[in-house]
Amino acid sequence: MPYALFCHEAKLSKAYPTEADVWKQARQSGLVVDVATEEEKAAPRPVLDNDYEIRPCRPDPQEDPARNQADAEREAELDFQLSS
Repeated sequence: MPYALFCHEAKLSKAYPTEADVWKQARQSGLVVDVATEEEKAAPRPVLDNDYEIRPCRPDPQEDPARNQADAEREAELDFQLSS
């Protein structure tokens, strides 16, 4: 089942094939912060900012999660090339 980014009950992102794909998109969008407790100072863990969460979802009727992922990868590569 695909995954997407949510805030409360509102779906905020496109659907992607895996939870890891959504984490990657959220990190690139600046929605992930690294949090460390006293015990975890050496290895902080990523946490979604605000009330965001990643949950399984059904894609919208006209949506293809695999295409969304391919488009996101293509866009990230283009952004990288333009910033170089």
